[in-house]
Amino acid sequence: MEMESRDGGSVFAHIPKVPEVPLYALQVAYGKDPSPLKLNLGFGVYRTEDGKPFILNVVRRVERLLVNDMSNFKEYLPITGIAEFNRWSARLILGADSPAIKENRVTTVQCLSGTGSLRIGAEFLAKYYPQHHTVYMSQPTYGNHPNLFSVAGLAIKTYRYYDPGTCGLDFQGMLEDLQSAPSGAIVLLQACAHNPTGVDPTIPQWEQIRQLMRSKGLLPFFDSAYQGFVSGNLDDDAQSIRLFVADGGECLIAQSYSKIMGLYGERVGALSIVCKTADVASHVESQLKLVIRPMYSNPPIHGAAIAAAILKDRDLYNEWSIEVKVMNDRLISMRQHLFDALCDKGTPGDWSHITKHVGMFTFSGLNPAQVAFMTKEYHIYMPSDGRINMAGLGPKTVPLLVDAIHAAVTTLCLN
Repeated sequence: MEMESRDGGSVFAHIPKVPEVPLYALQVAYGKDPSPLKLNLGFGVYRTEDGKPFILNVVRRVERLLVNDMSNFKEYLPITGIAEFNRWSARLILGADSPAIKENRVTTVQCLSGTGSLRIGAEFLAKYYPQHHTVYMSQPTYGNHPNLFSVAGLAIKTYRYYDPGTCGLDFQGMLEDLQSAPSGAIVLLQACAHNPTGVDPTIPQWEQIRQLMRSKGLLPFFDSAYQGFVSGNLDDDAQSIRLFVADGGECLIAQSYSKIMGLYGERVGALSIVCKTADVASHVESQLKLVIRPMYSNPPIHGAAIAAAILKDRDLYNEWSIEVKVMNDRLISMRQHLFDALCDKGTPGDWSHITKHVGMFTFSGLNPAQVAFMTKEYHIYMPSDGRINMAGLGPKTVPLLVDAIHAAVTTLCLN
């Protein structure tokens, strides 16, 4: 009787309560912290130097244009989304003169940001890729990657990627693990600005990866969420993907506009599948529609309309490119500022990896005990693996972080 009163006799009473997703639990804890000095370096969003949400000027400008355009509507989109958005998204990642695009060998569908693009791609592979139902992903990788593929019924394995000893790439280990992967296996690759490590292969290393994967018959699935956040140049940051497309082979590409256009809450993304022939691409698109239809039927309009307007207009595109470069320059500046401050303070350890890493994140090298110490004593919030979102820093907050790191390192051993 007591049990029934507690759960009301619910048919769902047997369901256990699970802990909050760690990254979101971190945000809840940050929100509850009353300290005026608290600092959030955990969540993967770009912020201003003052830690405020950032909306690109070009996005605001396009939104005003869309609001005043009386020809716009709010009816359902096709299953594959806005055709113009899809066409220009493929051009953005593959290049305006990509042979694959000219030969109609690419099918692109609008999805719910990068997460949705990966999820649709995973479901498609689970249904229509009989060669192998195993996905290899870097160790470590973005925390949601395993979920997106395992829920589709695909097995998850890892390849070596990050070397804690050097705070850099374990390239030899990566090659060895890919060499050992069975023919036909799917390999998830981050196109640039690797999350969470901030460590990328060089272009010559990407070429070696490509040669090995093609020789082994491994299927590349690229996740591109930070195009422009490494070099500040949108074309340069797509070179890893374009190497694989140039050889005429097949691959999948998930794109996100959350970071690079600041459209986080609009959920704007695209999945492109590069095929051997136009005929195959047509067949693939027909099946992608059947994957999407029972999931969310069709995607939302507003965010993709913003992205399409920017991508297709030369002036708007140039304005956006400049803003991407400004964001990237600030990330690089914060890396240098943090490194210099740690050196000036004489903090024990080699911190040169901070300026060697690229993109939004860096693996600081701090261990879970040190991170917990910094949260308790300095109100600094970051994941327990020590990942720092460089966009969460500004000139005023770098000294606070340096004081915290110095105290953590000198109080608790680095390893």
